[in-house]
Amino acid sequence: MQHDVIMAGFGGQGILLIGKILAYAGMNEGRQVSWLPSYGPEMRGGTCNCTVVISDRPVGSPVIRSPRAVLAMNLPSLEKFEPDLRPGGVLLINTSLINRSAERDDVTVVEVRANDIANELGNPRSANMVVLGAYLGATGAVSMDKVEAVVRDNFAAKPKLVELNLRALHRGFEIGSVAAGRAGAVPVGEES
Repeated sequence: MQHDVIMAGFGGQGILLIGKILAYAGMNEGRQVSWLPSYGPEMRGGTCNCTVVISDRPVGSPVIRSPRAVLAMNLPSLEKFEPDLRPGGVLLINTSLINRSAERDDVTVVEVRANDIANELGNPRSANMVVLGAYLGATGAVSMDKVEAVVRDNFAAKPKLVELNLRALHRGFEIGSVAAGRAGAVPVGEES
């Protein structure tokens, strides 16, 4: 089984970070992974994206022309990558910054108010974690406990950020699970 996703937005939104977190979580599950970042020369504020592939078999190429999922954090990213999404794929749209819906009806659309939710949680910079959680909830690409472990390691020097980011991740997971018809999916470690 293979999961691949193009995550895109503008520099400073933490796109490359969540791609790296996803790749490390896949690797920690014993899966084959690739993480391919791409960004403009202007960095913060410019366009950036990354492709993450998680597979049970060796990854033939880190370049994916028709991804199974696209995560768009801003309108230019949606316009660029929505046409490439394979039929039956998952399209995640950050509706806090994107004022239109999907133009396709052959994909599962997950609309996430990522920036608004991050603000509600008290950490405006965690919008990326909200959409990462939504991606996990919609696809089940890797287990939540592996992602949580990578988040804890990544923010170990700033303990307050660990819990804020985990709350954002879980909020997104709930949204993604419901939107993709995986309602009742529970992040590992959260069973009641």
